[in-house]
Amino acid sequence: MKCLHLSLRISKFGFLLIFLSVLLSCSTSKTGKESANTKKWDLIWEDNFEKDHYLDPSKWNVIERNTADWGNYMSDNKDCIWIKDGKLILRGIINKDLTKDTVPYLTGGVNTKGKFSYQYGKIEIHAKLENAKGAWPAMWMLADQPIYGKYPRNGEIDLMEHLNFEDQIYQTVHSYYTLELKQDKNPPHYKTTRVETENYNTYGLEWYPDKLVFTLNGKETFIYPRVRNTDPTQWPFDQPFYIMIDMQLGGSWVGKVEAKDLPVQMIIDWVKVYQQKQ
Repeated sequence: MKCLHLSLRISKFGFLLIFLSVLLSCSTSKTGKESANTKKWDLIWEDNFEKDHYLDPSKWNVIERNTADWGNYMSDNKDCIWIKDGKLILRGIINKDLTKDTVPYLTGGVNTKGKFSYQYGKIEIHAKLENAKGAWPAMWMLADQPIYGKYPRNGEIDLMEHLNFEDQIYQTVHSYYTLELKQDKNPPHYKTTRVETENYNTYGLEWYPDKLVFTLNGKETFIYPRVRNTDPTQWPFDQPFYIMIDMQLGGSWVGKVEAKDLPVQMIIDWVKVYQQKQ
């Protein structure tokens, strides 16, 4: 009888140990999962646009007009780029003074070329988009130096592009591999995601040595992986890139501009760049 009582006590003790072990295991597993999904980041660069009518020249350049499809109307006109109430407002407007500039429309854009670039990390841009026929707001990145040659050999990363009145955004990767070698499906080089443009949304990218992870409001939308054993032009994303944000109008992709829809704005609340903690 004593042996039976002893056996029962040992069994109960053993069961308790097993129960505690399973509980601890579940807790550790949950914590591990959370750690994997909530990576630790250090903020390395930001702009919250806190000073009215002041675009910080240590951080930003005004994008000049150029011959690219998106650059036909870029301007430093004060009505196209302004800061008010903690927001950077980039506009597409009708040009009302053709004596100073002969193009029908004017658009505003900024970049960090020569002032800030980074390699690997996370970028997030909190912004609201307005709609118009011919409107093409974009947030994107280009290589700081042309180490692989002329465009598109150094690649292009488009965090967000929006067309006309669509309820979706495009998140895209361009390179010599996708544009010249036409390898745009191996792997797929873009994805569209539904978005309520009238609300503020956070458009983002997590950039690693082996993949580009696009996000919307902190949720993963699209991954562009580095492919091994393929043409090296598939991955020019191993060098510093700078930031571009612009309110574009017209072009072969977005189509013609409808003047009655203007002005149209992209309103940026903040821009933040992080790198992973070591």
